[in-house]
Amino acid sequence: MKKKIAVFTTGWCCEILTQFLTGLKESLKSEKADLFLFTGYPTYIDSTANRTGELNIFRLPNFSDFDGAVIFGSGLDFKDEVDRIVKKCGEANIPVILQGVRRNGAYYIGSDNYVATKEMCTHLSEKHGVKTVIFMAGTDDSLDSELRLKGVRDYLEENGRPGDLLDVHYTKWENAAVTRYFNAYCAEGKPLPDAIICANDGLAMETCITLGNNGIDVPGQVLVTGYDHIDDSRIFYPSIASVDQCFVQMGEACGEMWKKLFVGEEIPMEEIIPCKFIPGESCKCDDVGHCDELRRRMGRMAFSKRAENTYFNRKLNLIDSTVLSSITFSEFCLRLHDLLLLDHSFEGESFHILLEPNFGLSINDPNIELSKDGYSSSMEVLFSMENGTEYTSKRFPSASLIPGYDPEDENRLYAFLALHEGADAFGYVIFRDCMDKILNHLLQTYQSRLGLVFDKFRHALSLDLINKRLVDIMKKDPLTNVSNRRAYDDKEMFLQSQINSDANINFAIAMFDINNLKLMNDSKGHEAGDDYIVRACRLICNVFKHSPVYRVGGDEFIAILTGDDYINRGNLFDEITSKLSPYSDQAPLPDDYISIAIGIAEYIPTKDRSVHNTVNRADERMYRHKAEIKGIVIEDAE
Repeated sequence: MKKKIAVFTTGWCCEILTQFLTGLKESLKSEKADLFLFTGYPTYIDSTANRTGELNIFRLPNFSDFDGAVIFGSGLDFKDEVDRIVKKCGEANIPVILQGVRRNGAYYIGSDNYVATKEMCTHLSEKHGVKTVIFMAGTDDSLDSELRLKGVRDYLEENGRPGDLLDVHYTKWENAAVTRYFNAYCAEGKPLPDAIICANDGLAMETCITLGNNGIDVPGQVLVTGYDHIDDSRIFYPSIASVDQCFVQMGEACGEMWKKLFVGEEIPMEEIIPCKFIPGESCKCDDVGHCDELRRRMGRMAFSKRAENTYFNRKLNLIDSTVLSSITFSEFCLRLHDLLLLDHSFEGESFHILLEPNFGLSINDPNIELSKDGYSSSMEVLFSMENGTEYTSKRFPSASLIPGYDPEDENRLYAFLALHEGADAFGYVIFRDCMDKILNHLLQTYQSRLGLVFDKFRHALSLDLINKRLVDIMKKDPLTNVSNRRAYDDKEMFLQSQINSDANINFAIAMFDINNLKLMNDSKGHEAGDDYIVRACRLICNVFKHSPVYRVGGDEFIAILTGDDYINRGNLFDEITSKLSPYSDQAPLPDDYISIAIGIAEYIPTKDRSVHNTVNRADERMYRHKAEIKGIVIEDAE
C-alpha cells in the first residue's frame, strides 16, 4: 500500500525547503509514497490572530492516517507548534523525523552548523585578518542560529579573543530588523567591525543593502557572510560568502531513514550531514561558487519569468474582479468555479478549493462564527479537480483531505495552505507537484490574495445585507408593517424618473384617509386607536393585494396601483367600499368599525407631467368621497 508522509513547515525558506523536498522525493522514488506538505507563511511580527490562521493548516490532518511525519525545522521556528506536532505523532503512534530542531524521543537529521561556522571563522581570520565581529542572529530558540553563534564564540574563545564579538543582535529572522539596527548603528557613528556574520543569507543581503545605503562598501570597508548558499545570495552583488548546508543531501538522508523505518529496521536516532563553507565576493574572495555563471543563466531566464509573472498577476486580478463583482454567495461560488474550470493552466490539472460550510452562512448572520481551531468535518467544494477530472459532489469529508485522491497514482507532492482572515478559517487550498510555485513564492501570493479577496467579498456582502436590512427598517412602518413615508417618497421619485424619460407606463394612485380616528382614541384609548389603524390597513392590503401600500401619515395611506389592480381599479373601489362600516361620529364605535375615505386617480400621460398631478386628483376624489360618506354635497371640481 502507498505510504503517506506529512511534512510540516513554513514556506518562507522556499529555496532550502525545495532542496530538501527534492532530495526526499528522489530518495523515495523506489517506494510508493506521497508527501503531504502542510505549510503557511506566518511571521513573528504577525498579529496573534493572523499567525493562528496560517498555522491552523497544521490542525487539518488526522495523524493516524499517516505512516509518518517530517518537521522541517529550518523553516518552522515556532516551538509550541513543533511540540504539538511531535505530541500528536506520539498519540497516533507514528514516527516523526525532525530536521533542524531536536526533541526527546524523535529522530533527528541536521547539518554540522557548528563545525562549518568555525571553518568560516578560520577563513575570515587567517585569510582576511578579521578580528572584530558582529553576529546577526535569528531567534534565541532556533537550534541552527544558536549553533552558529556558539561556533563564533567558541572560535574566538579558543583563540583568546572573546572580546572581539562586539554584539549579538536577534532579528527574529526579519530583514527589517537588520535595517533598523544598522541605520541606528551608522547614525551613531560607531566604528565598523571587520566582519558581520549573519545567521542566514537573507539577513546578509539586507545587511549589504543597508550598509550601502549608508555609504559603506561591502567588502571594501566590512566583510559580510551568510548561511544557506541560496541562489539569490549567489547572484546578489557582491555574492554572499556562505555555508552550504547540503539540504538536498539532508532530504536524501531523510528518505533513506524512512525506507528503513518502513521495513521495521532499527536506525540511529540522529544523522548529521557535513556542511561546506563557500567563500564569496562579500568576503573579498574570487568567484569560487560559480556565481557569474548562475547570474548569466538567471539573466537569460528573466524574460520568460517576467512573462510568467505577468500572466500570474492577470489571473489573480481576474479572480479578484470575478469574486468582487458577485452579489450573492451562490453567484460567487458559481462564477469562481466556472472561471477556474475554463482556465486552470496556472493551478494545474490537480487543484482544489474547499470552503468551511459556515463561510457562506456567516455572510448573512454575523453571529455565526467560523472555526479558529481546525476545520469542520465536512467541507463545501468550491472547485476540485484531480488528474483533470472534476469532483462534482458539493460536500467532502475533510478527514479525507483530497477529493478524488488516487492511492495507486505515481508518487505525488501535495501542498495544503489555509484560506483565512485573521484567525477565522475560510477553508483550504491544495496544489499538487508544485515545487516551482513553492520556490518562487507563487503559492504564498496566490493563497494570500485568495484569502484577502474572499474576506473583502464576505465583508462587502455582509455590509450590503446590513444596509439593506437597515433600509428596510427605515422604510417600514412599525405599527402596520407596511412601507412608510420614506419608502413612498423613493417610489415616487422612481415613477417620476420614468415619466421624465417618456416611458410608457400605466399606474394609478389610491388615497385612503381613516375616518374618526380621533374619536376612537378619545373614547376607547390609543391602544384601540392603534388596533383601528391596523384593521383598516389590513383591509386595504387585502383588497389591493397586488399593489404596494404605504402609511404616509397617522391615518393616511397611499397605494400605487399597477398590473391587475390598475386594470380592475373600479371594481376594487366598489369591493372595498362594500366592506366599510356605515359612517358614524357617535361614541362608542363598534369594535369592528372601519370607515375609510378613498380616492383613486389614474396617471394620464397627456395631462400629468408629474406624479404630484395624479396624487392631487386622487386626494381631491378622496375628500369628495369623505364628504359623500358624511352626507355633505360638494360641487364637482373636475
